[in-house]
Amino acid sequence: MYLTKEVKEEIFSKHGKSVTDTGTSEGQIALFTFRINHLTEHLKRNRKDYNTERSLVKLVGKRRSLLDYLKNKDINRYREIIKELGIRK
Repeated sequence: MYLTKEVKEEIFSKHGKSVTDTGTSEGQIALFTFRINHLTEHLKRNRKDYNTERSLVKLVGKRRSLLDYLKNKDINRYREIIKELGIRK
């Protein structure tokens, strides 16, 4: 599934405060997770696509820094988003 306007709105309405509030940490983390999952599937089919691999590593780093910020700011919100998105096993 591609990242269309409707998919973005759904992600932000589910994990953010509202559809138009795209700046919350939870919304950004959910969006990054969607994109990471999409790129991971792409790389399973195209193993030598090194540009996509680099983009994936950068996205994981951005999500990691947002998760660290949220963990330091509010541990309960951090635990909720981890559980909702299934990031940690």
